[in-house]
Amino acid sequence: MDWNLPFSPGVRRVITAAAVVSLGLMWVADIALLHMAGPPTPPTTWLPVFVTGPLAALALPGTRFSPPLPLRAAGVAVVSATLTFVCLFVPQTGTNYGYLEAFALVFLIVRVLAETQPVRTAAWTVAALVVSALTLSLRARTLGTLVAGSYTLTVLLSLGIATGCAIRALEARRERAVRDVRQAERLALARDLHDLVAHHVTGIIVQANAARTVHASAPEKVQPALEAIARSGTETLESMRRLVRVLREDDHEPLRPGDLLSELAGLVAEFTRHRPEAPAARFEATAAARTSGFSPEAETSVHRVVQEALTNVHRHAPGERVTVRLDAAPDWLYVTVTNGTPHRLPGGPAGGRSGFGLIGLRERIEALDGTFWAGATGPGQWEVRAGLPRSLTDGRPVR
Repeated sequence: MDWNLPFSPGVRRVITAAAVVSLGLMWVADIALLHMAGPPTPPTTWLPVFVTGPLAALALPGTRFSPPLPLRAAGVAVVSATLTFVCLFVPQTGTNYGYLEAFALVFLIVRVLAETQPVRTAAWTVAALVVSALTLSLRARTLGTLVAGSYTLTVLLSLGIATGCAIRALEARRERAVRDVRQAERLALARDLHDLVAHHVTGIIVQANAARTVHASAPEKVQPALEAIARSGTETLESMRRLVRVLREDDHEPLRPGDLLSELAGLVAEFTRHRPEAPAARFEATAAARTSGFSPEAETSVHRVVQEALTNVHRHAPGERVTVRLDAAPDWLYVTVTNGTPHRLPGGPAGGRSGFGLIGLRERIEALDGTFWAGATGPGQWEVRAGLPRSLTDGRPVR
């Protein structure tokens, strides 16, 4: 029996064993009381012992063939309440209480509160179980049994509800902790990715400059330098691909087909709102791009290209005109971001101020077998251009 509670396997086995023993002892008590009552007994006396009690206990565990837990719990509540209603009109002998049934209802309340989502479903299911449990004391139709039974059931139900709510809160805290840990790990991986690029690319640049310097005086040293550059570049690319693969495995759904145009238009509009003094940015999409479908990887990568390009424009050319263009060919998706360059360019290291933004985009695009280019296309104009395979099959995006 798997309770699916947020505890370790050992603790869950202990809880399961305790529950089975408790329910077994309650059933033994029911059978003993039924035997002490002696014949003849009406059916309503032995039904809680052999029907509703075992039914409520069997509703606790779940298998892959079992109905959902809320449905099982609601069915038990209806059967129990129906038997209570019948007992009001049939002469009784004994208590007809059903200890197994009562404790199984309490355990069902604990499990429903601990597991059932959403909250509304858990609430109405627990309400039905509470009503059916509180009315158990009505079956004997005596004042003493009603008072004592109601008191006992109220205590048990209060403990069950408190336990279920505590387990539910524990699970919610655990899920939040897992999300926080995953987010912290991804941020750490992002920092590792940045450090990796900065370290290896710097080494590659140093080796390339050294090879260029000794090319004329010692050409025999150029070949080892080129081999070291190729080796460093391969190691860097493999490491980056591993890290990027982990970073992309997040909990968020990728852009859905058809959302790309609206997402890009939203990015351009938001970019324009942050530059009230500059010309409005333009977003252009050809007819082929508007009527085509693309893979989620291609759409997400295009979104990242435009986002990074607009960020760079805002940082390095805040007052210049910007155009974002989306186009599609039979097998490719193209995105181009064009902007003017400021009249006075500030000095900085090779690769730009950040040193890893465009490099990260290039690795992302090339990892998807695409093409990426960024650079000046003419006097006073800068362009970022990316092409990605559409990954289409039978005219529909691959999912």
